[in-house]
Amino acid sequence: MTLLLHISDPHFGTERPAVLDALLRLARVQQPELVVLSGDITQRARRAQFRSAREFVDQLGAPHTLAIPGNHDIPLFNLAARLFWPYANFQREFGALAPEFESPGLLIITVITTRRARHKHGQVSRRQIEAVADRLKRAQAGQLRVVVVHQPIGVQKEGDVHDRLRGHLLATQRWAEAGADLVLGGHIHLPFVLPLHERVPRLKRRLWAVQAGTALSSRVRDGVPNSINLIRWGGPLPPGRCVIERWDFRAEEGDFAQLCATPLETGWLQP
Repeated sequence: MTLLLHISDPHFGTERPAVLDALLRLARVQQPELVVLSGDITQRARRAQFRSAREFVDQLGAPHTLAIPGNHDIPLFNLAARLFWPYANFQREFGALAPEFESPGLLIITVITTRRARHKHGQVSRRQIEAVADRLKRAQAGQLRVVVVHQPIGVQKEGDVHDRLRGHLLATQRWAEAGADLVLGGHIHLPFVLPLHERVPRLKRRLWAVQAGTALSSRVRDGVPNSINLIRWGGPLPPGRCVIERWDFRAEEGDFAQLCATPLETGWLQP
């Protein structure tokens, strides 16, 4: 079985030490094959904050790590850096801006949805949408096909519509058509699983939006505690099924505990 640890919005610079230690303990027990960070790794894109984040990720002990920057990972106050080298500190610690991972059972494609000209809103261009669709079409049979963005491709609450990814509708249509199964995101600090195929007309394939809350930061929202996702695929699970586990930090126990496990069916919808 493949196990993926999905972390979002740790906002290093605002991290809670007790939560950080609890997540390290959880990773040692669960031993994920892959860690995905879907943006806002730091609070203010400072070199020291990225260094702390890198050290933390290394301690998780996963063989593979994929990370993309969020809007907080672009300098806010250093205007020269924002204009000319917005991702320099991110790349110093995490390397490629849009890395990819592939194994016999898994394909993960990451997309940079932040823009240096925007304060927080994200965007995916037509060129990016088509590049992801082309890569999805070349996936191997039996792979779980995952796209990673920062800003959410779908939202639950009316109040979060303004934070939804610009270009989300075309991306949803093209990526579903090309074979995507999951779109992982963060940004709004609210964890949920959303069936996009029930919300976007004429989708012929199941596509799920999987959002993570803030993993480590004190900047929690709406009373939702720090949380992460564990995603399981393959092994004893039936073909075409994956499981999204939401794990919340429980302050009373000082550890992460599984709140729910959501089994998802992938693939084409019945005509």
